[in-house]
Amino acid sequence: MVLVTAFRDYINNMLQHISGIKVLILDSLTVSVVSVAYSQSDLLKKEVFLVEMIDSISMSKESMLHLKAVCFLRPTLENVQHLRRQLICPRFGEYHLFFSNILKDTQIQELADSDKHETVQQVQEFYADFVSVDCCHFSLNIPSNHLYMVPVGFICRGVPALERSHLQRYYDLVVEGISAVFLALKRRPFIRYQQTSDIAKLVAQSTAKFMYERESGRFDFKKTDTLLLILDRRGDPFTPLLNQWTYQAMVHELIGIKDNKVDLRNVKIFPMDQQEVVLSSDQDAFFKAYMYENFKDIGINLKEMVDEFQQTADKEIARFVDNYPEFRKVHCNVSKHVTLVTEMSKIVEDRKLMLVSQTEQKLACNEGQAAAFEALTNLINNDNVSDIDQLRSLILYVLHYEKEYPSGELIQLSHKLYSNTKKHKGGVMQLGSSVTQVLLPFLFQWSVVYVCSATSRGVRSLMATCLSTLLRWQHVHFLVRQACVHDHTWDLFRRRDLTDNAHNMASGLKVRNIGWRNVHTHHQPLLYETMESISMGQLNDAHYPFVGNHFQQGRPQDVVIFIVGGTTYAESRAVALFNSRNSGIRFILGGTTILNSERFLKDVEEAGGLMRASIHCGY
Repeated sequence: MVLVTAFRDYINNMLQHISGIKVLILDSLTVSVVSVAYSQSDLLKKEVFLVEMIDSISMSKESMLHLKAVCFLRPTLENVQHLRRQLICPRFGEYHLFFSNILKDTQIQELADSDKHETVQQVQEFYADFVSVDCCHFSLNIPSNHLYMVPVGFICRGVPALERSHLQRYYDLVVEGISAVFLALKRRPFIRYQQTSDIAKLVAQSTAKFMYERESGRFDFKKTDTLLLILDRRGDPFTPLLNQWTYQAMVHELIGIKDNKVDLRNVKIFPMDQQEVVLSSDQDAFFKAYMYENFKDIGINLKEMVDEFQQTADKEIARFVDNYPEFRKVHCNVSKHVTLVTEMSKIVEDRKLMLVSQTEQKLACNEGQAAAFEALTNLINNDNVSDIDQLRSLILYVLHYEKEYPSGELIQLSHKLYSNTKKHKGGVMQLGSSVTQVLLPFLFQWSVVYVCSATSRGVRSLMATCLSTLLRWQHVHFLVRQACVHDHTWDLFRRRDLTDNAHNMASGLKVRNIGWRNVHTHHQPLLYETMESISMGQLNDAHYPFVGNHFQQGRPQDVVIFIVGGTTYAESRAVALFNSRNSGIRFILGGTTILNSERFLKDVEEAGGLMRASIHCGY
């Protein structure tokens, strides 16, 4: 059940049976899909000498009848229209059409009607409507990821700021992406979902209807030992808010990874021809070996890699000319990792992330309210810590200790943080006073609305009063009142409090062996506990009900966990490490996007903007 292999098979079948010089035509999603699985040299070996975007070729009039066009596109209305214009006045000698998901009958008819010159040689569906970033991790790369945070009630009443069709399109993209994954795997899963999440339930029911009713013939596969579990990102907001200290996750948090590529244009010491580098476990042996290792260990292993490269270069200097291509490749790889580690070390020092991370771990784990508040106070009073790191720590505190914090002291800390941001100290997001004045209150209300389950209405009202007084935002009361319909039936920390001691005694050795326990990585994603429950056959039916009448008996062999709102590389690491235990179950993780703390906060900010606009429109 490896998605990377499935997609490479698709690409091979797409290209190897078409002889001659080819142009590969892609769209904004499929270009990411192809770039992750195939390098430029791989495409050249398949006689692909040109790669074009569908929206750009439709505007060009240059004739290239000697080329054969291989189109790999999503079956969207826009792409079909671009193709129709191409077929009416063809630029290429042949057109081979491949779509990444199910093509409607009406779309096929439209293409057929436009093919007056009979240049279309074939039309096929290759189910790859997702980006397979690793063997057990995929993303749908859905734009407008923040829409999952907007309560359905804000859309269903015709709010001008957000048409219902926008949210419906978001749901459709999620369902289509999940369906493509299982068509690629040739499985029809049993489906369960997080009971406390309306959007997880909606996606689960829509996916089940698609697989078991609308397109049941396409999903008539023999294997029935697969589970799809749909979760809501808001069930664990801590993981995307925390600093990361393992290699892959740290690169994404501090620099950013998109489609297994890192943009280094802002790193001045890097050569001009290497401003975008690839971080792929399939193409980089060093990265594959150490992508899940702690940052402190990376430096040691990197030094060994540099020493080995230097020794090899000294020995083979006589054959330098003959070995130059391989020498150049190894040199670029060494240089890439040295630059990444150097740049991240600089960021860690400049932002005092060692100190920040220790505080975050106290806030995210069960260290006690008094110690956590003291650590938070010291952090916010530290002028060397960036405003964004202080803000994230304050959010973590409110999420964890909502029922325990002294409101007066919290108001003082919030005043301090607000005054700090007005100084424009900087940080990853450069929030500034005007944005923080809007973002900070919504982050507080979001922490109440969607995460803290056991909070009484009285506590919520007190928090709303404090925050609205502090930040002069008259709509916090309204937003918190809306939270009443989103009460969770279980509490993240209460559940962990009851089991922490027993869990540490029973599995502490196991946890230490996989690298969770040190001062900066004490927090463990909630996903790991969920996988343990599945592997032991103890996933609670009330908390994670099945959809419809399709129930699974016993443990599944394959499990796809999909998180609406996005995954993190910390969770990807948890899945990879869990799979390495050979528990008899193979897990794959997927989501609408891949988050770091900046992207997560940006989603919250954009969702808050929609909700505020809705209120101003008189909702």
